[in-house]
Amino acid sequence: MATEVTSLFRARVPASRLRKAEEILARLGMKPGDAFNMLLAQIELREGLPFEVTARPPVLLNAEQQAAEWQEAYGAY
Repeated sequence: MATEVTSLFRARVPASRLRKAEEILARLGMKPGDAFNMLLAQIELREGLPFEVTARPPVLLNAEQQAAEWQEAYGAY
């Protein structure tokens, strides 16, 4: 089987963010490069980001709306 050609990708990120991400990824048995490859695979599959990027502020629900959403999703409590 032929080895796929790889490329080196470099990016500047805040050191504290990378350190925290590395700790979390280590608990998952992954390295940052693994997570980056997964992100790129999802971008390729979805032909876009695997999460919503928006400048719109999130819709905030009042207590009654939150209770109704909870009950619809999980049933009465």
